[in-house]
Order: sequence, then structure tokens, then C-alpha cells
Amino acid sequence: MSKKPKRPVTERLKPFVAPFRFDGSGEFHLKLHNTGERGGLDKDEGEKVLEANRQRLNDLQEKLYAQDRWSLLVIFQGMDASGKDSAIKSIFDGVNPQGCEVTSFKQPTAHELDHDFMWRAMIALPGRGRIGIFNRSYYEECLVTRVHHELLAKEKLPSKLISSHIWQERFTDIAAFERYLSRNGTMVLKFFLNISKKKQRERFLDRLQQPAKNWKFSMNDVTERAFWPRYMAVYQDIVRHTSTRFAPWYVVPADHKWFARVVIGSVIVSALEELNLRFPRVAKGSLDEFAKVRKALESEGTSAAKKSAKKPTKNRVKASAKSRKRPQKAG
Repeated sequence: MSKKPKRPVTERLKPFVAPFRFDGSGEFHLKLHNTGERGGLDKDEGEKVLEANRQRLNDLQEKLYAQDRWSLLVIFQGMDASGKDSAIKSIFDGVNPQGCEVTSFKQPTAHELDHDFMWRAMIALPGRGRIGIFNRSYYEECLVTRVHHELLAKEKLPSKLISSHIWQERFTDIAAFERYLSRNGTMVLKFFLNISKKKQRERFLDRLQQPAKNWKFSMNDVTERAFWPRYMAVYQDIVRHTSTRFAPWYVVPADHKWFARVVIGSVIVSALEELNLRFPRVAKGSLDEFAKVRKALESEGTSAAKKSAKKPTKNRVKASAKSRKRPQKAG
């Protein structure tokens, strides 16, 4: 019996990609997205998918780097303890760090506040052939500053530019920026790690109970829990207004870290597969030159081996000298 042909990678991964993608068509309601979704998998099955994705991502990243035409921007957004850091570490494990860089966006510095809200992200964009990972991003300026209005005043905007339309204006600017990136060879993948408030509480308690995780805990994280409904409303607004065909949002169920990683890895691998990446072809003239160099190197190795065979080693010389000595006859 002939073996059934393997399905393309993108088709096999589709169940972990399509249900979580929103490209702006239709309606979006965050409450309809189950934070505990597991995609019909158990953890062991999920780990197998995750490992296969790692290996494939490693291959695709090498081709992306060698081809030096496309670049990939991966954006992670989510509440504290949603698993952004661990997801990045797990999914990109084994990827050549020479072609991959992570940028974490914290509270803006005084220097960054002297520029527009997109500036610090623009200067961190990945070059051609590289993967850029944003742990939080310019979306923070439509999120935290919207939940905490007092932060907007620190951005030094002219007062007449701060109106009730500012958030919609920022959404428009972001969508235009991401379209610009896509038109210039940068693929944009955006992940919102959708964690439940209950699961966040469990992870905070875990950080407090395990000494090795104490450093991850911040009192500010607990303070922000009081604004949970507001954050969810703003995230819903962000996804609704900045999801596009060229830069869709993926709303990732984050209560189970292993499944979140399955979804994220599957999306990244599927997206890179669509680029049809290839190692660059070498011109015929270069191939002819390579053949000459290879022949010279092989000849050099053969000559060295012959010389080594002719030249006796110290041990051989000693053995040869001993063999020439004849035992004396007894008198």
C-alpha cells in the first residue's frame, strides 16, 4: 500500500490558528473567547506540536536570514502573568539569536517622552532577514494611558491635540503604520494573551509562595487588578479597531500556558511558510569558481596526506633503529 501524502504544514496547524484569528471582518466580543480553551489536546499532545513547531521555526528562520528580504515583527500584549515572557522563551528556544531580538517596552523614559508615541518602537524594528519580538509595544499608549488618563499629560502633547478622538486617531495611525510595514516586507503578527482574572490570581499566589519566583512579583501588578474591567474593555476596543487583513490579532487562550504556546508557535510557523522562503541560489559563475576551489582544497588535502605517510614519526624512527641492532654473540 502506498503511504498517504503528508498534509502541508499550514493545513495541519490550521485548527490552532484559524479559531483565534481576527482580521477586522465581522464583530468581535472578547467575552466570547474562552481563556481556558485547549483545542481538543492534552498537555502531552500539545508538547509534541510545540516541539515540531520549534524545529520547523528554526529551519524557517535560517532561510529568512539567508534570503535577507523579509522580516517578521511579533507583538505580545497581555495582562501581567499572562505568560508573555515564558512564551517567548519557550517558542524561540533554539532559534539563532543572531537573527532574532527581543525588545521589552517598560515605562517610557524622559528621552522617549520627548518623541511621538511610536518613536521608540520604530527604532527597534527588525531589519531584513530578522525576527523582532516586542514584549509589549506601542499598543501600551492606547491601553495604559487610556486606563490611567493622567499618564497622557506626561507625553507633552499640545493641549489642543488632546481630544475625545485621540484614541481613534491613534488606532488609525497604528493601522496605517502596520500597513506601511507590510508593504515594505515586514510581516506583523500580533498576539493578545487572554488570561482570566482567576488564573492571574493563581499565578500571583504562586509567585509569592515560591522563593525562586518572588522576584517576578510587583505590588503594582495587584493594584492594576482593580482596573480589570477597564483593561478588558480597552483591549476589546484595540482588537476591534486595529485588526486588519495585513496585521490581524490572534486572541490566544492563556489559562493553559502550554496551549498558548501551541497557538503562538503554530501561527508563526504558518505565517513564515506562506512566504515560501528559500536559500538564495548561487550564480553559475560562482558555482564554477566553487568547483575550482573545492578541487584545490581536495588536492591540498591529498598532498598533505602523502607527505605525512612518507615522513616517519619519532616512534617509527626508534622502532626502525632498534630493528637494525643485532644481538651480540655470547663469548
